Amino acid sequence: MPFSYVVYKEQQLVISTGSGRVTRAEIKQRQDQTKTDPDFDPEFNQIVDLTAVTDFEMSIDEFKSLAQRKVFGSKSRRAFVAARPHIFGMGRLWAAYSDMSDDDPSKIHVFYDLPSALKWLGLESLPQ
Repeated sequence: MPFSYVVYKEQQLVISTGSGRVTRAEIKQRQDQTKTDPDFDPEFNQIVDLTAVTDFEMSIDEFKSLAQRKVFGSKSRRAFVAARPHIFGMGRLWAAYSDMSDDDPSKIHVFYDLPSALKWLGLESLPQ
């Protein structure tokens, strides 16, 4: 499965992980699944690990509509981690589209490495 997630209720953290070519349908399915997960709270923080993603298989309009969907709350901090420059750029685009949504968007920052993302979220390591 190219996109998956785990909710760490105790740490109030969601870790989403993508790999390979990610499609609009896969991201939408994960968003819908996350929203209805009984352990999920929209104020949880999130790490989106895109280090194994090679490409996004969707139009810019589809990408924008996904970024503007309300899954996480305005107090949520979301750290996107992307090793490839073009995936990093798409993460920045996601953050910009999220900022332009009518709702109060969550705070999104994009990083090239996991340690920087963890530090921004105030975490020392990933949950076990």
